[in-house]
Amino acid sequence: MKSCGLVVLSLSVAGGWLGAAAPLAAAEPTCYQDDSGRIVQRRRPGYVPVPCPTGSGTPAASQQAPVLDAGAPAPTPIAVPIPGSVPPASGSERSPIPALPGTPTSTAPGSAVRPSLDTPPLMLPAGSMPMPQLQDFPPSEVVPDRWRLVEALGYRERWFDPYNRTVLKADRPVHGDWFFNVSAIADTVLEVREVPTPVGASSTARPGSLDIFGDDAQVQAIQNLVTEFVYYQGNTVFKPPDWEIRVTPVFSLNYLRVEEVQVVNADARRGRSRRDDFVGLQAAFVDRHLRNVSDNYDFDSIRIGIQPFSSDFRGFLFQDNQLGARLFGTRDNNKWQYNLAYFRRLEKDTNSGLNDVTVRPRRDDVLVANVYRQDFPVLGFTSQITGLYNRNRENDGIYLNKNGFVERPASVGLQSLRKYDVGYAGYSGDGHFGRFNLSTSLYYAYGEERPGAFVAGRPIDIRAFFGAAELSMDFDWVRPKLSLLYASGDDDPFDDRATGFDAVFENPQFAGGDTSYYIRQGIPLVGGGRVALAGRNSVLPALRSSKEEGQSNFTNPGLMLAGLGVDMDVLPTLRVSFNANALFFENTTVLQVLRTQGRIDRQIGYDLSASLTWRPLMSQNIVVRASYATLLAEDGFDALFPDRDPGYFLLNTVFAY
Repeated sequence: MKSCGLVVLSLSVAGGWLGAAAPLAAAEPTCYQDDSGRIVQRRRPGYVPVPCPTGSGTPAASQQAPVLDAGAPAPTPIAVPIPGSVPPASGSERSPIPALPGTPTSTAPGSAVRPSLDTPPLMLPAGSMPMPQLQDFPPSEVVPDRWRLVEALGYRERWFDPYNRTVLKADRPVHGDWFFNVSAIADTVLEVREVPTPVGASSTARPGSLDIFGDDAQVQAIQNLVTEFVYYQGNTVFKPPDWEIRVTPVFSLNYLRVEEVQVVNADARRGRSRRDDFVGLQAAFVDRHLRNVSDNYDFDSIRIGIQPFSSDFRGFLFQDNQLGARLFGTRDNNKWQYNLAYFRRLEKDTNSGLNDVTVRPRRDDVLVANVYRQDFPVLGFTSQITGLYNRNRENDGIYLNKNGFVERPASVGLQSLRKYDVGYAGYSGDGHFGRFNLSTSLYYAYGEERPGAFVAGRPIDIRAFFGAAELSMDFDWVRPKLSLLYASGDDDPFDDRATGFDAVFENPQFAGGDTSYYIRQGIPLVGGGRVALAGRNSVLPALRSSKEEGQSNFTNPGLMLAGLGVDMDVLPTLRVSFNANALFFENTTVLQVLRTQGRIDRQIGYDLSASLTWRPLMSQNIVVRASYATLLAEDGFDALFPDRDPGYFLLNTVFAY
């Protein structure tokens, strides 16, 4: 093994070399500084020339080099070990320094050891900035994980502050590689609205009223506190968690004030206002990562329990939090995604709409399978194929809701106990074609109900169609939109075919969503049975008792919608939206039968709405929404309700932790 010794450079002055007492002139020294402030003597790429610091061993430009006598001894050189050499033990004599090629070895008086120009400058003059030694570097320490590294950098941690590190937001594990995430959302809603309201069937708050329609003014306030606790294991940067346990209880307070009795409750003695509270369980599931199937972390997972699910991009067919089991995963670097799920629907609380786990689940089953393909048929567009089967066997008795009104069977037609089997085949797409954004859904419903809503003693075939599309384009901060929707209606309620389209549990994010009067408000079909012409947060005129607790009804008038809208991000924190929708019944035969009146026009009216969405932190932590909508009624609506244009105001605040 070849060893290296110590190479010594010395600056010596000999009497005969410099002359007697001649001053040693020195050129102005120059050092070099990097971006971090480190100063070195050798020039390096990216370093800036600076004067050498005083006191570093290199004389400043204003200083003179010391004057040495001719007979003075040479300065003591600094010995700098060459990396890889072994320094001698303390107190031992140094071994002879081997001469390097091209280096003079004479140490006679009057001579100096001067390196060759080809020799790298391994040694520095006395008083110069020495090279760092191995002992100058702290010993390396193995960091057990990246969380300790972050702690060493001094990041703050406050358990109540979601904007800094906290164990409650899964910023570091609670133990091992298990994490815990806590979320809380305070969701407050205030609505002041006008909804067609009947006078009480057996009593009235306004004696002397002769009409079947009463005062339509209503006020509702809802306060929901959504809490979520997630406990999961695994590195989720590139792959799903290995285990996930999620629980989401929701605490609800709600208040309703109307001007007529027998609206808040079937018992007229309950008056015209209602205060209620409820605790619902919107999620409670265990998710198990079964396997990875590729180097890109394509996977298969299974999830069992109460869980959210949406059958399409806009919530047209089935979007709910229900009890079930779901197998899902990805393939081909996430280009393919699939879901295979089974759900047994839970009962809903009447006034809050939350899941009620204190009662037996409904006899209503949903089996769904869908496949997504990204970048098909073009880059930036995702296509989805869905198959869904809904099996309902709720023909075993009458079901009353919390307020004493009949939910099943619906008070429409023959009011017969019924059951049905219906399948849905559909295609949905979401993405863009060049600059055009497109979101679309198409569904065909087929099956059988026994008996029909208007036909006794024989089964009725279900054949119905639904299609919706939203086309938009972005112009900087402005996005104009065109919305089109068609839901088939039934043209003869007494034949053996039901052709009105209805969903399982819709929650449409379409044509203005909950800022639209028609979509947001539950409009009762006064005088045609205790059913809703259109349910709350629904677009389909399904004539159901309610979306939450009622059964699907395929004998309905259907709907056609054409709308224009625009979203304008006027500030990074403020969005302004406008929507105008023209609404038409597809067929009014069912309504004429229920109301026992003559021709009802197909045109419902024009739904106009405007909304403001303010996010002061440019995030979802604080969101304030305000909107106003009105329905400019046309002949179809006027034939069913009083001749006026109802409206409503919505104020919604969301605070999220």
